[in-house]
Order: sequence, then C-alpha cells, then structure tokens
Amino acid sequence: MSVWRKTLLALGVSAIVSGCATSPTGRNQVLLYSSDQLAEMGDQAFSSMKEELTISNKRVQNDYVECVANSITPYVPKEVYSGQWEVVVFDDEQVNAFALPGGKIGVYTGLLGVAKNQNQLAAVIGHEIGHVIAEHGNERMSQGTLINMGSQAVGQVLAANEVGQTGPIMAAIGLGVQVGVQLPFSRTHESEADVIGLQLMAQSGFDPRQSVELWKNMDAASTGERPMEIMSTHPAPQTRIDNLQANMSAAMTDYQQAASRPDCKQ
Repeated sequence: MSVWRKTLLALGVSAIVSGCATSPTGRNQVLLYSSDQLAEMGDQAFSSMKEELTISNKRVQNDYVECVANSITPYVPKEVYSGQWEVVVFDDEQVNAFALPGGKIGVYTGLLGVAKNQNQLAAVIGHEIGHVIAEHGNERMSQGTLINMGSQAVGQVLAANEVGQTGPIMAAIGLGVQVGVQLPFSRTHESEADVIGLQLMAQSGFDPRQSVELWKNMDAASTGERPMEIMSTHPAPQTRIDNLQANMSAAMTDYQQAASRPDCKQ
C-alpha cells in the first residue's frame, strides 16, 4: 500500500470516528475528542496550575478580574459550559490569560499592566473564552493525532523500502507540516477567537473599540524581534487590528443593544 493510501486511510478512519464539525465562524473542523474528555483535561490542568503557581492574594485585583469575567460568561452558549466559571488570578509577570474547557479562566497579573481598563481586559478574556467556544484545543489535539499517524506511515514506508536519507526527508516533512499546516491553523484559531471575543465583550456591554487599543498596547509592550508572520503561531498585531476593525460594525451594534454596562474597578 502506498504512503498516500495509508495516510488517506488514517484520515478516513478518523473522520468516520469523529465526524465533521463546524466552528462558530462556519469553518470545517475535525474533532476527535468528546466535550467530557476536554473538560476533564481542563480540570486536571487547572488544578495542577493552582498547585504550581502563586495565586494572587490581592482582594481588589481578584474582584476586578472576577467582575470582568463574570460579566462575560453569562453570554457563553450553555452547550459550551452551563455551570459557574472558576476565575483565578496568578501572581506572575506573564502578559497573558487563558480559558480551559470545563469553565476555567486564568489571568496573569502581568496582563493587568498592559490591558489598561476593564474593556481591554474584557477583550483578552473574551478572546480566551472564544478558543473554548470554538473547541480549538480539541481541534489542535485532533490535528496532532492525524499528523502523527500520517508521519508514522511515511516513516514506515521509507524504512521498509530502504530509502536513503530517511532522517532528512522526515525532518523536511516535519518542517513542511509545521509551516504549511500547524502554524496557519494556529493563526486561524487566533483570528477566530478574536472575532468571537469581540462579539462576547460587546454583548456583555464592554466597548469593543478598546480591543484595537489593547493590541496597540500589546505591540508596544512586546520585546525583541518578532518572527515573520508566516513562521509565527499568532497573527501580527496589525493583522489582528485589521481583523477586529473589519468586524467592528457588527460588534458596535451588539454593544449599543447590550442590556448593561459593567463597572469593574481595578
């Protein structure tokens, strides 16, 4: 059996097992893992982080982050998570945040110096929840499973036929997969989460225009040389800003129709 037939067979079996899914923006997805599996993984990962990292003991800081997060989570579809989200502030200089399946949100204190107000923090939290809504974690793990299956099939065929330079060939295949498949997927996920997060923050009553200001701040706060976008897992800041602005009209409509305006004080 040829390498391509083996690869196609692996893909076909996986597709039959998992079925196809569609992201909130209408993009086709292959998801091999169940929501329960992802929630369990998220809970385990979050528990480990709470044991390994320092949790902020500043009440005002915690109340502020919880206020922003709790203003957004009611607008998350119930089929994604219907319980009370757990929000933890980690005392760490990272300019970052994350959300995990199973209703978990983590914010690093370093982010609070770059996200200058509640609206900018809402843009980040909305973005991270957007990853959960779109099941990007499931999609990335599923993609990794399929790539590993295909790579193993290629390696076995090369070895069985005693093809010379098997190592360099496999290394080239790995680089091609990374640049041609994994990195574009990562950038697609980031852009998709930006759009979902923009909608979430606007529906929650946070000013979506501040998402653009956030990325200006992020760009200014970045240090060192940024890799070319094609070699990066994330879109360039200006690409993100352009994407946000392209979706701003719909977000402003949601914002103007929002039932409330949160008042979260840092």
